[in-house]
Amino acid sequence: MVSNVEHPLSPLIRQLESIDALSDEERRAIKGLPVTLKTLRPNQDIVRDGDTASQCCLILEGWACRYKIISEGKRQIFSFHIAGDIPDLQSLHIPSMDHSLATLTTATVAFVPHEALHDLTARCPGIAATLWRDTLVDAAIFREWMLCMGRRSAFDHMAHLFCELYLKQEAVGLAGDHRCPLPVTQVDLADATGLSSVHVNRVLQEMRGRGMITLRGSVLVIRAWDELLRTAEFDATYLHQRKRAAR
Repeated sequence: MVSNVEHPLSPLIRQLESIDALSDEERRAIKGLPVTLKTLRPNQDIVRDGDTASQCCLILEGWACRYKIISEGKRQIFSFHIAGDIPDLQSLHIPSMDHSLATLTTATVAFVPHEALHDLTARCPGIAATLWRDTLVDAAIFREWMLCMGRRSAFDHMAHLFCELYLKQEAVGLAGDHRCPLPVTQVDLADATGLSSVHVNRVLQEMRGRGMITLRGSVLVIRAWDELLRTAEFDATYLHQRKRAAR
């Protein structure tokens, strides 16, 4: 009898295959990694700024974010993370954390020991190259976020963020038909864009008023995809998605 139960590391395989090709042997090697599964509540730290990490965290379900808090208590979110992401992959080589990682929603995470990942990358240079590519894509996303914060208007910045979050989720089968999960608060969006919550609210109201989006519960529906792309001057090249590049 064939089991319909998905392997716990399948989200990681989908994520890596969205940016690079994996062989059957490489998929089997990834599935052989030892993991410890945990379910965490919303707004729970996974790893804190200053910690010394001995394992990496893979998001299996739910959302997480990287962030730092300054002395005034203000939070800056650096990135949002979905199923399949390893947001602390850099700890494999730089184990002293220079930021914190926390859940935004209830999340299921898999902890993978550094020792096992080092062994995997030594045995499978193709996987090592794909993980390196993943970190480079991560850096490209950081650059786009910096450009948005420094040079785009609040409206254009939000449009750009929505395009990115939709395409990232579409690439791993979590979104389609210009509809995707968006289980974050306006405070989260404010902390990610450097805006006030009031300003975020005004931007969302304007987007709704122009018929570009609707937000129903934790679901973003993009009603005018082409207009959103034009407004954001969005070029998906920086996401380096394999299927999109092939097209």
